[in-house]
Amino acid sequence: MSNLNELLDRIDAEFEAAEGRIAKFKEEKAAEYHGRQERLEMFAKACEQLQAVWRPRLDALAAKFGKRVTINPVVTPALRTATFKFQSELAKIELKLSASTDAEVRKLVLSSDLEILPILMEFTPHTRVEIPLDAIDPVVVAKWTDDCIVAFVKTYVSLHENERYLRNFMVEDPIAGVRFPKYAAAGTAVVNGKTHYFMSEETQKEFEAKQRRAA
Repeated sequence: MSNLNELLDRIDAEFEAAEGRIAKFKEEKAAEYHGRQERLEMFAKACEQLQAVWRPRLDALAAKFGKRVTINPVVTPALRTATFKFQSELAKIELKLSASTDAEVRKLVLSSDLEILPILMEFTPHTRVEIPLDAIDPVVVAKWTDDCIVAFVKTYVSLHENERYLRNFMVEDPIAGVRFPKYAAAGTAVVNGKTHYFMSEETQKEFEAKQRRAA
């Protein structure tokens, strides 16, 4: 027959083991939390350092489009985003470049998202690259950003040359007899309430001269 004290000791041992496991679990979770906070700080510092890479490129993109684009930068502890909304008669165009982290906050995640509505042509709506937070190379980030911007510009230009988008925006030069996209007109003239579009200053001047002679 077993000793009662021995039974009690075994029960106490189980409770002590359980308490030990709980204490270890708490330590591990605390370490994970502190590690995550440290990595978030690393991410924030990395974004600050990368401003020198991003800012001139994003400013250059905005400058090239002038008044045809609006920018909406968004900054949160885990996400850095710049949204570009491009004004166009042909479609709603929105480009978003963002820097975020993965679930474990161990990588810098760069994303490019392009939205064009209506969708009448093929284009790449999303690109993404992941870089370890402790091994960020500004050269890699710069190349990725440049590639995204150039890809967008190519898509933007293609959209404004696409017949499916342009079918309701084509006009004809009354002098040259040539059809071309309305947005590319070099000038306009209104006669009797009707707007005429010209592919060059020369055809516009010739048209205006004819109007004066006919008056």
